[in-house]
Amino acid sequence: MSELNNNENSELYLNCFIPNKELMAKARASLSGKWGISIAVFIIFLLISGGFGIIPGFGGVVQLLIEGPLCVGLYFFVLNLIRGKEIGLSQLFDGFRVFGKALGAFILMIVFIFLWSLLFIIPGIIAAFAYSMIFFIIADDRNIGQLEALRKSREMMTGNKWKLFCLSWRFFWWFLLCLLTLGIGFIWLNPYILTAKAHFYESIK
Repeated sequence: MSELNNNENSELYLNCFIPNKELMAKARASLSGKWGISIAVFIIFLLISGGFGIIPGFGGVVQLLIEGPLCVGLYFFVLNLIRGKEIGLSQLFDGFRVFGKALGAFILMIVFIFLWSLLFIIPGIIAAFAYSMIFFIIADDRNIGQLEALRKSREMMTGNKWKLFCLSWRFFWWFLLCLLTLGIGFIWLNPYILTAKAHFYESIK
């Protein structure tokens, strides 16, 4: 039993240090043959979220209310994608099953990041990385509470913020290329980034 536990711990240790280059390769492998539906989900997500955002008055309120649940649904879809499970467009709306929890987590995350940003820009950025796993955590465990999800994200990202920053930086040149395509390239880049981030989550959870 002791040897088994040691092997499991060693495997977890190695997973936490999967090179970012390999995480990107895993993302491409997960998206292979699934680009179409992944792009469709992202487009629908952006149309719904951004669509309400441009409506004067109540549009901003509606966007605030639905952003959290939509993010939980989006992350639920991506987790199923990388785990080889069944995926579908309807999964984007799965977060509305835990509407209050998703909304509460989203608001708390924004508040905490804002409060840290009051100290200076850098603490705000660090806080954003610290709470970046919240929607993955809720998508993975519907029974977890909002504050518990924030705490768990903060703990998971202890010692891993720089790794996620470096992973994000690897997409910088892709970002510039997408600008040269007048933004069309982002249709492919956004699923790629989040899928790589999902593999990052799997490696540290």
